[in-house]
Amino acid sequence: MAKKEAAAAAAVAKLPGASVQRCNWCSSDPDYIAYHDTEWGVPSHDAQHLFEMLLLEGFQAGLSWITVLRKRPRYREVLFNFDPEKLATMSDDYIDTLMQDSGIIRNRLKLTSARQNAQAWLKLSDPVALIWSFVGGSPKINHHRQHTDVPAVSPEAEIMSRTLKKAGFNFVGPTICYAYLQAVGCIMDHTTNCHRYGALVPNTETARKT
Repeated sequence: MAKKEAAAAAAVAKLPGASVQRCNWCSSDPDYIAYHDTEWGVPSHDAQHLFEMLLLEGFQAGLSWITVLRKRPRYREVLFNFDPEKLATMSDDYIDTLMQDSGIIRNRLKLTSARQNAQAWLKLSDPVALIWSFVGGSPKINHHRQHTDVPAVSPEAEIMSRTLKKAGFNFVGPTICYAYLQAVGCIMDHTTNCHRYGALVPNTETARKT
C-alpha cells in the first residue's frame, strides 16, 4: 500500500489545489489532501488494508485523524506492516519497547488492543466478507450535500460494533466503526460538491440524483 499511496500523493500534488473542491473535513495539509483524494471512501477488499484501517481508527480514539495519519508510516515499521499473524504474538516486552517510541501514540491500552484485535481477526473465517456484509456486500452510496448532513453513526456501524465486540475486538464503538466504514469505502460519504463524489458514485446513481 505504501508505494501506491506515494504515487497517488504525487499525482495529487499536481492538482491545482485552490480550484479543487473537497469535503469540509479535509484541511490544506498535504497528508490530509492525499488521503482524502486517493484513499478515503475508495472500496477496499484487501484484507491487510482493512485490518490496518481498523487498528488506525481505534488508535484515533480521543485524537484527531491527522495525528494518526502522520504517524502511520512509523506504525507500519513497528507493527510489522500490520501483519495480524505477527501482531497476534506481540510480547508484553515488545509493547514496553513501543511505549518508548515517540513516533507512535504511546498508549498501552491501544497497543495491547492491537494484539487482541489481531487475535480476533485471525479467528474470523473470512474477515473481508464480514466487513462488507454490514453494507450488504456493496458500497452504500450517500448523497449528502453538506458536511452537516453526514451522521456520526449509522445502523450498519452499530451492528458492526456489536458483532466485533462479540468476536473479541476492542476499540470498536459505533462511532469508530462508522468512521471505518467511510474510510474503506463501505459507505461513500464524500459530499456532492466534492470532486471525489463523481469519481466514486456509479453513473446510474449520479443520474438518479440529477
